[in-house]
Amino acid sequence: MQDKREPLAYRMCPRTLDEFVGQEDIIGKDRLLYRMIKADRIKSIILYGPPGTGKTSLARVIAYTTKTDFKQLNAVTAGVGDIKKIVADTQNQFLNPAGKTVLFIDEIHRFNKMQQEALLPYVENGTIILIGATTENPFFEVNKALISRSFVFMLKPLEKNHIKRIIRNTLEDKERGLGEYNLQVDDDAVEFLADVSNGDARVALNALELAVITSDIGEDGKILVDIDTVKECVQKRPVVFDKTGDSHYDNISAFIKSMRGSDPDAAVFYLARALYAGEDPEFLARRIIIAASEDVGLANPTALQVAVAAAEAVKMIGLPEARIILSHAAITVATSPKSNSAYVAIGKALHDVANKRTGEVPMHLRNPVKPEMKELGYGQGYKYAHDYPGNIVDQQYLPDEMKGTIYYEPSSNGYETRIKEWLEARRKRT
Repeated sequence: MQDKREPLAYRMCPRTLDEFVGQEDIIGKDRLLYRMIKADRIKSIILYGPPGTGKTSLARVIAYTTKTDFKQLNAVTAGVGDIKKIVADTQNQFLNPAGKTVLFIDEIHRFNKMQQEALLPYVENGTIILIGATTENPFFEVNKALISRSFVFMLKPLEKNHIKRIIRNTLEDKERGLGEYNLQVDDDAVEFLADVSNGDARVALNALELAVITSDIGEDGKILVDIDTVKECVQKRPVVFDKTGDSHYDNISAFIKSMRGSDPDAAVFYLARALYAGEDPEFLARRIIIAASEDVGLANPTALQVAVAAAEAVKMIGLPEARIILSHAAITVATSPKSNSAYVAIGKALHDVANKRTGEVPMHLRNPVKPEMKELGYGQGYKYAHDYPGNIVDQQYLPDEMKGTIYYEPSSNGYETRIKEWLEARRKRT
């Protein structure tokens, strides 16, 4: 019998593969993980994904179905001593004749290097079959040796139809869910929960449970759960990403690529997600500055000025008004003509400096800071550009070894079109 004092989200965790909702890409029929669990031939796996997507639920399904001894640790509270005890019990023929244990470690990214290394030899020899769950990118947070000995499965936020199915199942389940209550749950309330939960089943069920237990029974003997009730129970839409986690980098990457791709709507959207999650506005301003130079560059030289001015304004103003300044700068970058010519030019030049014999600075370009240096040829033959028509003079500027090398190739976008015309004429003269 299910203990009704446990949270609803915990009670409704699936016990079998048939009860599991979502993640068809990895747990759908005939998929690798599905076959492993069905055949009770589970191998070491790392489950990676946002909260509420089913990582712990999958571990519980495995616990219910496997004949192998199953143990569970939480990386926040467990240590090397706990690992050693589980290994010792596993190697005890009387306690564990099979000589192996399926060990589920929740939040495995919180294990330090020593704790992860303590697991390694036992995962390698098969004594421990590891199931690690993490919200962080395991390729950054988990020991590479453990990763190489495990299958990594990425879980995605549940779709709205998945959340709605979980809610409906919960409302009908009399043993573990809310089926014992005489409920009237409006369709728009279910729709709202499925939308506002952002793919996190736990958020939806927690809000639903709170709505039910805090609502009075009506004169008709029913508990009404309408959209206004559930809105009160969802204080704030859950943040889309943890600003210190892997999703932080995903969102920032999308923000930058949206500006680069000239989509101001997407740029403002990802900016809003970052601000909503509590991202540092000065960090966001710095990213806009980089994009203004790397991706807009000389196609619109004023974009960098706007971005730098925005960064200064953000420091002076602060939130919430800084959101307007950041939006201004991000839209400027997104809607500007694009050129990465400055980015490419410095990349090529750095490569040559690092890998080629690039020669010495020509003598006529060197500054004779002391009279004796003139006698050695410093500065001799230098032509001062402002003494010539148009303030331009033809002379060699690159070292002999690099003569004729072209690094800057202007695009045909925006203001750079004018630069291109001017530069082509200039280079023809030399």
